[in-house]
Amino acid sequence: MAKLLFLFITFFITLPLSLSQSTAVDSCNGIFLSYNYTSGYPIPPTLVPADPSDQPYRFESILTILNNGLRELKSWRVYVRFEHGEVLVSASNAVLDDGTLLPANVGNGTVFAGFPERDLKTAVETAGDWSQMGAQVQLVGTQFGVAEPDVPLPSTITLANDGFSCPALTKLGSWMHLCCTEDSTRRSNITIGEDIHPLQNGDVTIMYDVIHSYETNYWTQVTISNHNPLHQLDNWKLIWEWKRDEFIFAMKGAYPSVIDGTDCIFGKQGEHYKEMDFSNALNCERRPTIIDLPPTMANNSDLGMIPFCCRNGTILPPTMDQTKSVSAFQMQVFKMPNEFNRTQLIPPQNWKIMGEVNQDYQCAPPVRVSPSRFPNPTGLSSESTAIASWQMVCNKTESKGATPRCCVSFSAFFNDSVVPCNTCACGCKSSPSNTCSASVQALLLPSEALLVPFKNRTRKTTEFAKLHNRPLPKPLPCGDNCGVSINWHLNTDYEDGWTARITLFNWDETDIVDWFAALQFDKAVPGIQTMYSFNGSALPGIPANNTIFMQGKPGLNYLLAEKDGKNPKKNPRVPGTQQSVLMFTKKTTPGIKVARGDGFPTKVFFNGEECSLPSILPSNAYRMSVATIFFGFLLAVVALLFLQ
Repeated sequence: MAKLLFLFITFFITLPLSLSQSTAVDSCNGIFLSYNYTSGYPIPPTLVPADPSDQPYRFESILTILNNGLRELKSWRVYVRFEHGEVLVSASNAVLDDGTLLPANVGNGTVFAGFPERDLKTAVETAGDWSQMGAQVQLVGTQFGVAEPDVPLPSTITLANDGFSCPALTKLGSWMHLCCTEDSTRRSNITIGEDIHPLQNGDVTIMYDVIHSYETNYWTQVTISNHNPLHQLDNWKLIWEWKRDEFIFAMKGAYPSVIDGTDCIFGKQGEHYKEMDFSNALNCERRPTIIDLPPTMANNSDLGMIPFCCRNGTILPPTMDQTKSVSAFQMQVFKMPNEFNRTQLIPPQNWKIMGEVNQDYQCAPPVRVSPSRFPNPTGLSSESTAIASWQMVCNKTESKGATPRCCVSFSAFFNDSVVPCNTCACGCKSSPSNTCSASVQALLLPSEALLVPFKNRTRKTTEFAKLHNRPLPKPLPCGDNCGVSINWHLNTDYEDGWTARITLFNWDETDIVDWFAALQFDKAVPGIQTMYSFNGSALPGIPANNTIFMQGKPGLNYLLAEKDGKNPKKNPRVPGTQQSVLMFTKKTTPGIKVARGDGFPTKVFFNGEECSLPSILPSNAYRMSVATIFFGFLLAVVALLFLQ
C-alpha cells in the first residue's frame, strides 16, 4: 500500500497531500472520492459591496475518484451537489451524465461520467497503476457569492453507481472526501431532474423520439425538418457522437455511410454481447454518418415504409412544398450494461447536419421536450406518443469567402447592352493570367450572347465592343464559371406598371429537378401581380415583405442540362432554359423608380444559394438599336406563345 500511495502522490504532483489526506486514501478499501477547492478570484462585473450575493467568482477544483477495491468499477458516475449557482465551464476526463455540453448551469447538482475512459481497474490487475485505477477531473467554472476566506464547496459528493454504500462526508478546510464500499443490495437514488423545454425554432430542427424501449435496446425516430423559406438541403448527411458505447443494429428509412461491426467485435460491445452476430449490426462507429435512401426504397418492407423517408437526401423549403420539407428514419440502438434500464434513455451528442450545397449549420445540444405525437399507423383518428423526445436546433452560418454557384446578369429595354455575370463570379483557377484576366471587369454583351456558352462568346463580345468603340483589355476577362446563370430583364416601364422577364440557364451536364428561386427587392415586391409560366408569389414578412418566391409549375419543375447544338460540329452547345414574365403595378408602390434601380433585385437565390450579382446596372444613357429592340420583342413573343 505504501507503493500505491507513492504512485497516487506522483500522479497528483499538482495536488500536495497532507498526512490526513494520505491516511484517508490509504485506509479506503473501496471507491475513494474527494473534492478539493484549489483557487478562485472575483471576475467582472464588480457587484460588491452593493450586491455581494450576486458577485461572480472563478473557481478551480479537482474531483478525484480512485478504485481501491477488488472489482473493476464499470462506467463510473459521481454526483456533486453544487449549491452556489455554479456554471461549469470545463471538466477534464469526464462529461455530464445527462449529455449536456459545457458551459452548463450545474447549480442544482450534476452527475459526472468518465470520458473517454469510463472504467476504473483495480490495483491487483494493473500492479498499482494509478492511471488505470483512478481519474482526476479538473473543474473550472463560475460560482456566485462566496468570497475568501470562505470556501465554495459542494454540499455533498457521492458515487452514483448501483451496488455501493457511501458514508457521510469528511470535510477538512477546502477538501472533502469519503470511501464507498460494495453493497450488492444498494441501488443509487441519485436522480437529476431533466427540465422539459418548449420547442424552439431554427433553420433546421432535428427530433430524436424514442418510440419503443426495452431493457437492452430501443427504437428511435429521427426527424429532420427544414424551416428556412429560402434554403434546401441536398444529399444531407447527419452526424452525431455516441457517449456511452451505443451502436446501431438496424435502420429503416436511412443508412450509415459505412456498414461495419468491427469496432463492436473488438470493443466493449463484443465483450458483453458475446452471442450477438455483429455481421448483422449496421454501424459501431462512435461518430456515424447517416445518409438518405433513394426513392426506389420507399416501399421496401425491410428498409423503407417510413413516412417522409427515401428522398435522396433532398429536403425542400416549406415555401416550396410542405410535405417535402421533412425527412425521417428509424433505428434500433443497443446500449451497454450500465444503461440496462428501459427508462435510461440518453440521446447522442455533438450533432451536425450538412448538405451538398448548404453545408454550414451550427447545431445546439439536445434539449428535452414534451414527447412528440404521431398519427396512428393503423389509420385511426387517435395519436401515438413518443416515450421521450429531444430537439436539436440547427441554424445556417455564412462561410466567409464562400464561392457562389450561380450568378445574375442584368438587361433592360432602354439599353442594347447586357451587364453580364461578374468575372470569376463562381471562382477561377488559381493562376488564370496566362489565358484570361481574373481581375478585369466582364465585357458588356449583346443580348443574343446570353444563349451561347462563354467559350463561344469571344467573337460576339469583341465585335460588340468594337461597334460601341469600347476598349478591349488584354488578356480578356475570364468567364463567370457558374453552373447556373439568371438573366433579369426589364421589359417595359409605363405610368401604371411595369414588366420584367427572368430567364434561367443551366450550363451543367445534369438536370436540375425541383428548382426554386427567390428574389429580394427594395421596393418592388408589393406591386407583384402576375407571374406567367412559373408558380410564384410574394413571401410576406420574409424578410420585411421584400421577397418573391418562384418555382416551375407541376410537371415542369426541372431545368434541363446543357446539350449539343443541332450540328455539334458547327453549333455551340445549348443551355437548358426556363423563362417567365412578371407583371407589376405601381399603385401599391408609389414613387418607385423602376429604370433607376428599383426594378432590379438586390439579392437572388437559386436552390437556396445566394447568387453573385453584377456591380453595375444597365444605363439608360444609350438608346437601343433597332435589331436589339426586335430581338427583345421576339423573345417576348416566344415567351407568350410558350405560355399558351
